[in-house]
Formats: sequence, structure tokens, C-alpha cells
Amino acid sequence: MKESTDPPALDRTDLRILRLLQSDGRMGNAEIAKRVNTSAATCHRRLQALFAGGVVRVVRALIDPARVGRGTLVIVGVVLDRSTPEAFSAFEAAVRGIPTVLDCHLVAGDFDYFLKIRVSDMADFNRLHSTTLLGLPGVRQLRTFFVMKEVIDNAPLDL
Repeated sequence: MKESTDPPALDRTDLRILRLLQSDGRMGNAEIAKRVNTSAATCHRRLQALFAGGVVRVVRALIDPARVGRGTLVIVGVVLDRSTPEAFSAFEAAVRGIPTVLDCHLVAGDFDYFLKIRVSDMADFNRLHSTTLLGLPGVRQLRTFFVMKEVIDNAPLDL
């Protein structure tokens, strides 16, 4: 049987639970239940269903990058030398192994991919660029954009 790609039906209570989790992932089941006006058992079942259905993939802490030595944010546009499934697969497999890459998105337009990278400073990025990024499979061109100010970053979904 083919798995459905349609999003699950979410009611008002599910959406309220999701908003609360996005605002504070440490909030306990009892507090969530109280805020959405359900019993703790009902809230727990709903949370389990949201996780099981893939609506909530993971709950984790947002770390202040500057406080852990990763205060420089860099966006890198990547152009590959070929647009084939094999070239895309090889690039994606290689980029998954770079711990400083936070996001990798296949895009339409002038670039094939955009990478979001966190490093300590420009010298750190220069090392990464010369030792790792230039050697990624199929890379024809890299365009680097140093972020001067993060206006919105990791904003919660508008539910």
C-alpha cells in the first residue's frame, strides 16, 4: 500500500499543541494539557500521534551560536558541473558529512544548492572553503555570502 503524502488532518487543539511546543520545547505534558484545556492523558495521546505521524520530527534546544564559538553565518550558493541525478546524489551525500553545514537546499534558478554554514570567523570559513567545499563532488562554482545581520532565523511556523 502506498504511503500518503497528504498532511494529516489537524484540529484546533493539535495546532495549539504545536504552537506551544514551538514556543517552548521543554514544556511538559501537564502544562500543555492545561493550556489547551484537555486532560493530561488526552494531551499525551495527541502528542504521541503528532510524533508518530511525523508532524513533530524532533524537539531540541536552540543554542546561541556566538556563545559556542559559531557566531559567523555564511550562505553559500553552489553550482554543479552537471544536472544529473547521480551528480545531485554524490553532492548531497558528501555535504551530509560536513558538520558545520546546518542546511542544504536544492533550489531552482541560478544555483543548484544553497548551504547555510556556521563557523567561528572568516578564517575558519576560509579553511573550510579551501579544504572541504572546493573538493565537493561536481562543484563548478561557489558563491559566498557572509551574513551581516540575522533579522529572522529559525522562526516558528505560523500555525
